[in-house]
Amino acid sequence: MIEMTLAMAQRAVDAAHSAAHEHHKPYSVAVVDEAGRLVLYSRGDGAGFFTFDTSRAKAMAAASFRRTTLDITDHKELNPLLWYSLPSVVPAQALPSPGGVPIWRDGRVIGAVGIGGGTPEEDHELALVAAAAAVG
Repeated sequence: MIEMTLAMAQRAVDAAHSAAHEHHKPYSVAVVDEAGRLVLYSRGDGAGFFTFDTSRAKAMAAASFRRTTLDITDHKELNPLLWYSLPSVVPAQALPSPGGVPIWRDGRVIGAVGIGGGTPEEDHELALVAAAAAVG
């Protein structure tokens, strides 16, 4: 059941770009549905060309594993074989790097947001803002 709407994705993107102004750098924002399918992508003016791929892959990882990519990164030592083999199993599909946050509604993941362009901490912070705005 697809619950992620374009309006929700647009709220997430707008919130992320708005919050990004305090960091004074451009970011890219990707919003996917619960199956990791791209709903909306927005590249900030001047954002790096790889940020399209990294933001989408972070969102896909967050949706797939139903947890933040910061949490995945912080706990990868619990199952290192999975995390180190992930790029060869699903190349360019899932990036377990900070900046991906699942979007929850009524106790279920309905999608995820991924941010690319900043430090890991900045990407995570903006992804939290964007995910909250999607359902807020």
